[in-house]
Amino acid sequence: MSESVPGLAPEVFAPHQAPVSPPQASEEVEFVQLLTPEGERVEHPDYAFDLDDEAVKGFYRDMALVRRIDAEATALQRQGELGLWASLLGQEAAQIGSGRALNKKDMVFPTYREHGVAWCQGVDPLNLLGLFRGVDQGAWDPKDNNFHLYTIVIGAQTLHATGYAMGQQRDHAIGDADDGEATIAYFGDGASSQGDVNEAFIWASVFNAPVVFFCQNNQWAISEPIDRQTRIPLYQRAAGFGFPGVRVDGNDVLATYAVTQQAMKRAREGSGPTLIEAYTYRMGAHTTSDDPTKYRLNEDLEHWKLKDPIERVHAYLSRHAGVDHDFFDEIDAEADKIAAELRAGCLALPEPELTDFFQHVYVEETPQLAEQRAQYAVYAASFEGEG
Repeated sequence: MSESVPGLAPEVFAPHQAPVSPPQASEEVEFVQLLTPEGERVEHPDYAFDLDDEAVKGFYRDMALVRRIDAEATALQRQGELGLWASLLGQEAAQIGSGRALNKKDMVFPTYREHGVAWCQGVDPLNLLGLFRGVDQGAWDPKDNNFHLYTIVIGAQTLHATGYAMGQQRDHAIGDADDGEATIAYFGDGASSQGDVNEAFIWASVFNAPVVFFCQNNQWAISEPIDRQTRIPLYQRAAGFGFPGVRVDGNDVLATYAVTQQAMKRAREGSGPTLIEAYTYRMGAHTTSDDPTKYRLNEDLEHWKLKDPIERVHAYLSRHAGVDHDFFDEIDAEADKIAAELRAGCLALPEPELTDFFQHVYVEETPQLAEQRAQYAVYAASFEGEG
């Protein structure tokens, strides 16, 4: 006979208990939504989109251009010009909505898929391609755009973000909801299972750090479905750490903007962290090295295509805001121009001197590093003249 554990119901330890799966694609999910998949504006009691239709047109432009950049980068990888690419296809609203809710002082800590947030922060897309082409380790200065370098180690950036936010707190940069500073950390549903993320939650909660944790729940952690990550909606985890959590329709750019704006204001004024779960779907592969047909159903993908984040804004603008075809044609032409320039820029990137990588390890070169660099230079030179 097994012993019971005080405070836990016996059924917690019942043998062969079936896991509680998250909602499937055909089921309704409760979240904050302000724009339906059909392009209809709806009200929410706690969140409102307070910008005009010109701003919505700007959001459409952002999403359309970012999707075109993403498609061009994928094509470049397929043609051998990039070593890898992590597509954001389907997640444009989550990234543009949240990115446009930030002020000039807020700091962003991304994963390796936040190309839309990078766009909002003014990072040159060519810099992103340089990283995936392997000619540098991230050629942008985080101070220039308040956008940190991409983080490949899953979930590690949430700890970096929490520490940075605690620094903002100690620098007395918070206290003003609109003009203060805060930090936002992006991660995926799979990263929510990492120890780093949960440790970041603890530190942020205990120290009331001005940080927003933005989880893009795209349903797939590479090839593992969301029911392998959690038995409750991800946003509800925040309650266990002592701060608010909210789930937003991640394919609704208006709702994502409104929810992120409120969470960032809360952080800037000194009210502590918030967890946002942007409920979306990864319409492409995890990266260009992945084949999603091996682990997910095509009908699920087709279902989510009907919730496309760009198409719903297109429907709203054309049906309710009086925007004609000329506007959309101009955006398409601009997207093609940006893609062509990006391709040309990528192909023109200079090959790196591999010894230069040793210069970016420490501020001042250590004797051990100098020795390693010299040894590598001798090793590389040994290949000269070989055909």
